[in-house]
Amino acid sequence: MVEFGRLITAMVTPFDAQGGIDWEATGRLIDYLIEDQESDSLVVSGTTGESPTLGDEEKLALFRFSVERAAGRCKIIAGTGSNNTAHSIHLTQEAEACGVNGILLVAPYYNRPSQEGLYRHFRAVAEATKLPVFLYNVPGRTGVNISAETTLRLAQLPNVVATKDCAPLEQITAIAAGAPDHFRVYSGDDSVTLPVLAVGGYGIVSVASHIIGSKMKRLIEAHLAGNAAEAAKLHQECYPVFKGLFECPHPVPNPVAVKYALGLKGMPVGGVRLPLVEPTEAEAAFISKLL
Repeated sequence: MVEFGRLITAMVTPFDAQGGIDWEATGRLIDYLIEDQESDSLVVSGTTGESPTLGDEEKLALFRFSVERAAGRCKIIAGTGSNNTAHSIHLTQEAEACGVNGILLVAPYYNRPSQEGLYRHFRAVAEATKLPVFLYNVPGRTGVNISAETTLRLAQLPNVVATKDCAPLEQITAIAAGAPDHFRVYSGDDSVTLPVLAVGGYGIVSVASHIIGSKMKRLIEAHLAGNAAEAAKLHQECYPVFKGLFECPHPVPNPVAVKYALGLKGMPVGGVRLPLVEPTEAEAAFISKLL
């Protein structure tokens, strides 16, 4: 089984002044996330990477570049999910040819399939690739919840190896309790990293790890070592950043806040593509104070 580690960063996509991918900044960001923030794996072209506004050729170029730049120092997980099963299969197969280590498949959004439809969608993509598959359940964005029962049904497929899950803790607990040995549960919400670990989760697919990844790694290690007090202390220290990057001071899409925060930390990654927009003056002040 491929080991993707405990701390996975959902990487932003750096853009230049014209709105194209900034390859120099992308290379610097990959190095920084591996070396400074201790990411075990990177999700490339996920929601935080502004996948809705990236074309297929841009995504494939990002996959190839990331694999080459990481050079085995961490695993690269390609975001190839969509609400079009045939397109997800095509992009997954192209990503496999780019040398990525795994794929992340978001639940089909907007068309709101049934649980049987969800199962068949994910099964069709998984059967079309040899790569390990991460499910991505984020009901607040997609409008559909992959139930615990459907997740566990999919976990019986040999290359469906994990879920990045933003469901309530009750559902995540049920998945962790019923999952086969090869299947791992990752929190998809930074703010519940420690609670998910406590109920049997394996790790976190994080946005905040762009900023406080090394501290998050210590949090995870403290929990694994049985040092509950230290883990709780680190969670409490991280929590304002976990929440702040999403509230900012009212909810904004996470690439907006974290990209601005990276610039403040001396790791400029450019702006965002429409329909996202730059933070307001009040939001920028909030992020500055947060850091």
